Amino acid sequence: MAKKITIEFDGKWILEHRGDERLPVDRLRDEFAAKNFTVESYSFTTLCLVTAAGQAAEQAEEVVRSVIESLYPDENLSGVFSVSTDENSDDLFSEKTATATQTAEAPKKATATEADGVLAKVQKLTGAAEFKQLIGEILAVAPQINKQNAQRLFYNRSYLFSIGDGCGLSTYLELLAQAVAQTGLRRMHPRPVIEERLGPYKESMEPFEEVLKTLQNGDSDRVRVLCIDINEWLNKTGTQYFRLFLRAIEKSAEEFIVVFRVAFLDKAVLSDLGYSLNDQLSVKTISFPPFSSEELRDCAQRDLAEYGYEMSPKGWAFFQQRLTEEKSDGKFYGLSTVKKVVRELVYNKMLSNVRRNSDDKVISASEAKSLCRVKPDQLSGEEQLNKLVGNEEVKKKINEILAQIELAMSNESEERPCIHMRFVGNPGTGKTTVARILGKILKERGVLRVGNFYEYAGRDFCGRYIGETAPKTASICRDAYGSVLFIDEAYSLYRGDGNDRDFGREALDTLIAEMENHRNDFVVIMAGYTDDMDKLMKGNHGLASRMPYTIEFPNFTRDQLYMIFESLVKTRFKYDDDLLERAKNFFTALPNDVINAKEFSNARFVRNLFERTWAKAAMRCQLARAKDVVLTKDDFERACGEKEFALSVHRKPQIGF
Repeated sequence: MAKKITIEFDGKWILEHRGDERLPVDRLRDEFAAKNFTVESYSFTTLCLVTAAGQAAEQAEEVVRSVIESLYPDENLSGVFSVSTDENSDDLFSEKTATATQTAEAPKKATATEADGVLAKVQKLTGAAEFKQLIGEILAVAPQINKQNAQRLFYNRSYLFSIGDGCGLSTYLELLAQAVAQTGLRRMHPRPVIEERLGPYKESMEPFEEVLKTLQNGDSDRVRVLCIDINEWLNKTGTQYFRLFLRAIEKSAEEFIVVFRVAFLDKAVLSDLGYSLNDQLSVKTISFPPFSSEELRDCAQRDLAEYGYEMSPKGWAFFQQRLTEEKSDGKFYGLSTVKKVVRELVYNKMLSNVRRNSDDKVISASEAKSLCRVKPDQLSGEEQLNKLVGNEEVKKKINEILAQIELAMSNESEERPCIHMRFVGNPGTGKTTVARILGKILKERGVLRVGNFYEYAGRDFCGRYIGETAPKTASICRDAYGSVLFIDEAYSLYRGDGNDRDFGREALDTLIAEMENHRNDFVVIMAGYTDDMDKLMKGNHGLASRMPYTIEFPNFTRDQLYMIFESLVKTRFKYDDDLLERAKNFFTALPNDVINAKEFSNARFVRNLFERTWAKAAMRCQLARAKDVVLTKDDFERACGEKEFALSVHRKPQIGF
């Protein structure tokens, strides 16, 4: 007579082996099959075997134990597993016996292959350590809950996900639903995930109406994961309205697995929020830190592989540059942005293959480089600096700073100077350009290990919700380690009005700590108008002491403005000779009240005028079916005639007017 043997493993021990090439149950399943056992079923922590006919129970149990010990000889297996034998084997495969082990309302248990499939997906995720631990915990405890028909223990559990935009929230929700369904704890709806958002705070139940409608339409036979964004209510969870809302969630525990979603928050703020929610519900907090540059690269590598492509080793530098450009406007969407860039890479590669009649699957450095908006200059940083028009005093100051840094680095007894800086001056005076070049020089001279350039506006560091600003600022700084972090309009972080609700103060405090703790690993350059930057420093003495260098960028002279325009024309297009003569007259005629005005944009004004001239010429040449674009005096005149530039030249009023 055959015997049924059930082996139950400690869930914690199973999780300790989640990094193995194969999980314990998978390894043992094959071993027992080779020893004439029939594997009836298995799960994350349980393995059910059927012995060969006539095999004694004691002998079978001894074989089972010896197999486990032989596979894990170096581990203390005391208490790790238990073995039990079922003597009533005649009904092993009967429908009656199978049905008796389940309650009428319990959902069908998943096969071990399904459960292992979810675990494999979760293990392949980049980052998300706490989420992986959560899924492992659910998979480990599910057999015990099902064995004792205690599914109600799971019904009243909710979750608090602290996760930023573009960090994979929808993916995590889907995986949570799959894990729950495939353990047999709940029967899930075919479309198992709903995402809702609470409206802005009001002293009424109006912001909750849409979510309450969803709760009222629940179905206990087909459960769903309901994710509710509560960012607008972070500091309002103690109000009577939110408490009534939590009570409605509690009543719908059999229809929904509720996940509260907030932004990635400071640990203290998140802890307080979790404590408040736990007053009425059993809520487990799961935090998802923003992806590092290395983790985003891993995600891109996996996405490329799904299309059947890979990146050449040198191509990754340009991929990173493309992500840096995406981050520079303060609106980076994590995995969503990575997927967008990957799609662009693959599409361009396919076009390249068509042109070359090739089926190459490796994206080259030049193909990755083509996606970058800013094309790397082949000149060295020092050559780029010397090539700039004007700014002689700026160049001199930069060279003095570099000399001091190199002297300190050559003398091990000298402390390396703090090299965070202030760039002050009007718009368009070259602050951003010089900062970018400075980063390249510092990389070339071994001061910075990476040398990338990250550009943000001051308010980009501020979060939308309480507790979001500090981690957001820290994340931006982390990206810039080894590089230059350029902050334009930095004075917008300090308003000097004593407003405690303004997140600029919190951003500055975090930024100052980062500047001190990583003073040797990245350079922070704050830029803005002279007066506004002075106000910022006077209001933040800790900041001023950490930014010892101030470089002033004067307005360009009329001659320098013309030289910039001339350089743009000569390096980009063909042109008529009288164009430059007309341009020189234009810049010479600019009045003092224009070029000395605080809002005058200097080189930016010149570039805008050049691009407008280029646009006029391009349209004219296209209509004429001309082969080449040639800039003319008339193109320049039409550009100058537009309001933005026409008002820049002062015209003396006629007598009598």
